[in-house]
Amino acid sequence: MQSLGAYAKDKGVKYFLIAFVDLFGTMRAKIVPATAIDTVAKAGAGFAGFAAWLDLTPAHPDMLVMPDPDTLIQLPWKSEIAWVTGDLVMDGKPLAQNPRQVLKRVVEAAAEDGYEMKTGVECEYFLIAPDGSSISDGADTQAKPCYDQQALMRRYEVIKEICDGMIALGWNPYQNDHEDANGQFEMNWEYDTCLKTADKHAFFKFMVKSIAEKHGLRATFMPKPFLNLTGNGCHAHVSLWNTGTAKNAFEDAKGKLGLSQEAYHFIGGLMHSADALAAITNPTVNSYKRINAPRTTSGATWSPNTVTYGGNNRTHMIRIPDAGRFELRLADGAANPYLLQAGVLAAGLDGLRHKRDPGARLDIDMYAEGHTVKDAKRLPLNLLDALRALDRSSVLKSSFGEDVVASYIKLRQADWNDYAAHLTDWERRTTLDC
Repeated sequence: MQSLGAYAKDKGVKYFLIAFVDLFGTMRAKIVPATAIDTVAKAGAGFAGFAAWLDLTPAHPDMLVMPDPDTLIQLPWKSEIAWVTGDLVMDGKPLAQNPRQVLKRVVEAAAEDGYEMKTGVECEYFLIAPDGSSISDGADTQAKPCYDQQALMRRYEVIKEICDGMIALGWNPYQNDHEDANGQFEMNWEYDTCLKTADKHAFFKFMVKSIAEKHGLRATFMPKPFLNLTGNGCHAHVSLWNTGTAKNAFEDAKGKLGLSQEAYHFIGGLMHSADALAAITNPTVNSYKRINAPRTTSGATWSPNTVTYGGNNRTHMIRIPDAGRFELRLADGAANPYLLQAGVLAAGLDGLRHKRDPGARLDIDMYAEGHTVKDAKRLPLNLLDALRALDRSSVLKSSFGEDVVASYIKLRQADWNDYAAHLTDWERRTTLDC
């Protein structure tokens, strides 16, 4: 591939965003002029790790982002800038807690077992007022607003610009819709290998926020920004392929619902590690206001709270909508794009290696009849419970690295402690006169 400098001359790029995603999923970047890009690409762009959500101190040396040219994207909405991400290096060694490198290690482990995971993600988001106090469209008031054509068209210019960007980037987007909450939208693009999907997912969030701001709006992927409305999910559609072949290892015409025994073992692995995985897929205090929420104004939360699976049934944690794949409905909009994929793959590989049995499929409405299933494991009620489950998980510790998991728990535990130290109006209202 041509150098980044040559790319800049060919495409009229003046500046590069050299970016990485930290443990909390926050995208960090430096702006590098095209005149200096080849030097920076060779030496790396330097960052102070303590300044991001990484378990580092001010005494640590610089960490360097080494740009991966395969991730290069010219911004569709500002063509003089190109974005590129890559891997983190410190003292000449890979930085183990870099989420992208965590995913790459799990991908390598899957390749050793002869597998490659391909995924697509459904990233729901709200378009809200710039101050975050309300949705941006005061006319979007239907009790059941999902697929509302009028509300969708009122945000046509924003949706169009984002979708045009994905088309220009070759992502093959195929559907855009108004989601189940007022002010909420979802845009779908073609699945890919899990690393490429994670890179696209990270960029998609940046693109959506940037284009929303360009139109005087604000986009949020917060799991539950409004208590009475459906939260932002990030459903993952998963298939596993035999490395170097066109064979989908999950597809079996003779299997139940078109899935192979390997697929059911993979699902069994996800169910086995679901409580620990929730600390990754549902990583914030607010996340648990989505997966353990009461009914919304639309009539349903569309999110799970039990560790179950079913056929084409959206009330379960795992849905099997078609042959050769399944949908994991657990993750929310706050999930780190790289750790989400790494967690799913790690838990699934464990299921394959240990031939974990997911149990019987439940073909019931878990929202209406879930109370009749006495032995269904429930998802964590809060972030603290999820972090404790993660700390007990030998599966994720062995795949991510014990030091990485310890660092993640340390930072998220501090987040929980900060929340717990906060005095709410509810506490004062219900306890002041006790």
